[in-house]
Amino acid sequence: MSTFRRLLSFLRPYRRGVALSAALAALAMGMTVAIPWLTGRAIDQIREGDGGDLNRLAILIAVAGVLRLGLTVSRRLVAGRVSLGVEQDLRQRLYGHLLSLELGFFDRQQTGQLMSRATVDLQAVRFFLGYGLVFILQSGLTILLASIAMFFVDPVLAAISLAPVPFVVVIAFRYGRRARPAQQEVQQRLAELTADAEESIGGVRVVKAFAREDRQLERFARSTGRVFDQAMVSTRLTAFYSPFIAFLPQLGLAAVLLIGGRRVVDGHMTLGDFAAFNFYLLMLLAPMRSLGMSLGLAQRATASGARLFELLDREPAVRAKPGAGALPEGNGRVQFEDVTFTYEGATGPALRDVTLEVPAGRTVALVGATGAGKTTLIQLLGRLYDVDAGAVRIDGADVRDVDPDLLRAQIATVDDAPFLFSASVAENIAYARPDASDEEVERAARRAQAHDFIERLPEGYATRVGERGLTLSGGQRQRLAIARALLADPRILVLDDATSSVDASTEQQIKDALREVMAGRTTFVIAHRLSTIALADEIVVLEEGEVVAHGTHDELLGVSELYREIVEKGLPDQVFLTQKPREREVAGL
Repeated sequence: MSTFRRLLSFLRPYRRGVALSAALAALAMGMTVAIPWLTGRAIDQIREGDGGDLNRLAILIAVAGVLRLGLTVSRRLVAGRVSLGVEQDLRQRLYGHLLSLELGFFDRQQTGQLMSRATVDLQAVRFFLGYGLVFILQSGLTILLASIAMFFVDPVLAAISLAPVPFVVVIAFRYGRRARPAQQEVQQRLAELTADAEESIGGVRVVKAFAREDRQLERFARSTGRVFDQAMVSTRLTAFYSPFIAFLPQLGLAAVLLIGGRRVVDGHMTLGDFAAFNFYLLMLLAPMRSLGMSLGLAQRATASGARLFELLDREPAVRAKPGAGALPEGNGRVQFEDVTFTYEGATGPALRDVTLEVPAGRTVALVGATGAGKTTLIQLLGRLYDVDAGAVRIDGADVRDVDPDLLRAQIATVDDAPFLFSASVAENIAYARPDASDEEVERAARRAQAHDFIERLPEGYATRVGERGLTLSGGQRQRLAIARALLADPRILVLDDATSSVDASTEQQIKDALREVMAGRTTFVIAHRLSTIALADEIVVLEEGEVVAHGTHDELLGVSELYREIVEKGLPDQVFLTQKPREREVAGL
């Protein structure tokens, strides 16, 4: 199915509205065509000196004008409703589809590019389907009805005046064929511009911290320059073809004035018919003139539609199997069975043949250098990515056989850079459980050591945090994220360096609360602080995507050279970034 036909499919739910709009447009055009004919009759009455029917004709002209006004207003209201309905449907479908796509898709996409498709491209499609299509239909009706009326008045003169029309059609077709790729390139350049703007605004703190405003402005200027250059290509096409399309009907008008005027002088045509004929011909000029604009709207909408369908046609890589249900009853026993996983575009696997079993209720700390695969291992638990080989099981069920929504409802994660929405503190804490009571929200906040600072906020739990929670400190954001996870009451809890942004005193308070929450609950702790390791019953050491050791703190000191280095240095794992991997003897594995 062509892009244009697929765009028209969005009008299916609004078939009645489209049909009504078309009917109203046809009736309005009927009134428009009637007015010149009535005017011609009035001119003949005046020329013949017979004013008997003038009053009746004047009333009919006024009635036709009023009817045209009412029909046009009604048509615009109906078309507007259709347009806004299509826009709403498109937004909902696009947003819903984006949410259904796997995390890996967003790893490779710029936010600005996606935003451009959801705004600029969608607006282009909406405007064409809601208005541009009606303009084309209305122009077509005007040309058809005016042409019929012209042949009714004088067939010979009509044939002469309409002779340029085939040339207009040919030129319009050539214009459409060249304009579409040009418009598609403009849309792509606008998407790149949006991406640059979004990145600069999102990273404004870094820009200002390093005083790089001039650099960002230069970068943005280059993007706007690319938009300008490509837009000029499209503008040059429009500047040539649109006036040319509008010029050809003028030749027909000149022929009518010359030939039709002589026919009136020779008595072969009345002055009223000649005037009516010219009115009809003038009625053709506006649709002919707007044909180029309407085709431009169509080409822009088709180009934008192709970009939207590129997103909508992408099938989610992670989706529920037919008949997939919830996790079986259990307490959170986790098994990684020969798991191998590679990120798309990566040169090597992030995890390689990982086998690990975590009994229910156990707390496991994952340690290792940056890039060792700790976070990747955790992300496979919630099926944010699918394994390339092997299996991940929770309470005996392969996560690929479980409905992803029901699976993730049993896993709560607190990472080192928690995301908060631009909403109230209470709404952020209750995000996983919107039906939670105020008492439950406050209880979770107290357990996360967040209640005291929340009470000091201007409106307490009703205080709205800024975008991404930037009005709060890093430690405050982390405590709210911990409270959010606690309120979710998950089967499995994941703490990805969850105390990295708090001071030592607060960290100890949070850990005391976490010990209570972690009791009897399977917990994974990604440790970047030696103090965090103390929370774990067992420690797993990863290196370059492989489990190289696991056991208790005392056991690992005796068998893992890498673990001993971590303990002896007592520093975050970033100190190993520059170390070259080397073979280590790991006894007892």
